[in-house]
Amino acid sequence: MPTDVMISANTLSKRFGPVRALDRVSFDVRRGEVVGFLGPNGAGKSTTMRILTCFIAPTSGTAKVNGFDVFESPLEVRRALGYLPQRAPLYTDMNVNEYLEFAAQVRGLDEATFNTRLKKAVEVCGLAQSLERTIGTLSHGYRQRVGLAQALIHDPPILILDEPTSDLDPNEKAEVLRYIEEIGKDRTILLSTHNLAEVEQSCARAIIVSKGRVVADGPLDDIRSKTGRVRYVLVIDEREGAGSSRKPPTATEVQDSLERLAGASGVKELPTDETAHKFELGGAQDGDLRAEIFRLCVQKGWTLLELRRDAQTLDAVFRDLTRGDERLDRGRDLEEEFDEETDDEGDEDEDEGEGDDEERDEDAEAREDDSSEEDDEDDDDDDDDGEEESDEDAEAERKP
Repeated sequence: MPTDVMISANTLSKRFGPVRALDRVSFDVRRGEVVGFLGPNGAGKSTTMRILTCFIAPTSGTAKVNGFDVFESPLEVRRALGYLPQRAPLYTDMNVNEYLEFAAQVRGLDEATFNTRLKKAVEVCGLAQSLERTIGTLSHGYRQRVGLAQALIHDPPILILDEPTSDLDPNEKAEVLRYIEEIGKDRTILLSTHNLAEVEQSCARAIIVSKGRVVADGPLDDIRSKTGRVRYVLVIDEREGAGSSRKPPTATEVQDSLERLAGASGVKELPTDETAHKFELGGAQDGDLRAEIFRLCVQKGWTLLELRRDAQTLDAVFRDLTRGDERLDRGRDLEEEFDEETDDEGDEDEDEGEGDDEERDEDAEAREDDSSEEDDEDDDDDDDDGEEESDEDAEAERKP
């Protein structure tokens, strides 16, 4: 039952006891799309992927892959999928060729088809020199290659990849990303990664989840514009001014002047060499501060080496969209509530404390009085005992 929508999640929720891992997650992925699935640790990415690949069932909601419901038709879903989990479960006592042949047999491939697919998978994943090696002797990076090869061996129309470049070196990452771009022309790929540069290189669209909810979904340019800000980067010569009599500016002078510009925000110095000052500042998306920055440099006599206006980076937008959850993870909001409660209780404690102090003083005085009376009684008893003992001694001395 083919359809243009290859992956569909509809109000997916998942609970693990009291923990809500997913909270009404909904999105569609169409044929030929390469979609980045982003989120901080614990956001629900892997849980969503496990539901889509029929490893676990949702608590509520529905999901379809290639038109088939993941709960009602799991075998049809799995036939259409290639899945690479973050830590691929491999049979470490098999060699690479045996394992891939086993994966092909499970998928129902005949020997001729397997040999054709094996050649392509080995070329893409760089396994030509490792086919006869036992998987248990491979490094984690090469095990990741084997896991990717098993996901590709049956040439599926849909790929779900959870951190596919994890622990790969830069050359290996470049090869995998190049292949993802290539196969993404006629396949649907859902790519989970923490590397936002990989998403910008491979994907035209991204879905960002945080604490089990979708907080952004759309083309990368649309997501970058969600903060409603743009950034400006300028570089000013710190060795000499625009004229022979002009002194080069200090970094503090440049920063103070930029902060006074109307509409500028978040001015900060960027690292550079000792020949120039480099600064970044933010501004409203519907405005343009470049003319103001240029006029400021002319007025001050600064040599402007570079000035550009950029959209917010995907990394900056990601941090903005997930910052609230980071605060919760660090307990900042709870600390603020606790501080407010303790402040309110502090006044009551002080009033109660004064009463307690008075009661303690009265108790202390009462105890002192009691102890003094007891001491007096003890002294009287001691005196009586002493008199009786002295009389007995005197009588004993008089006896022969």
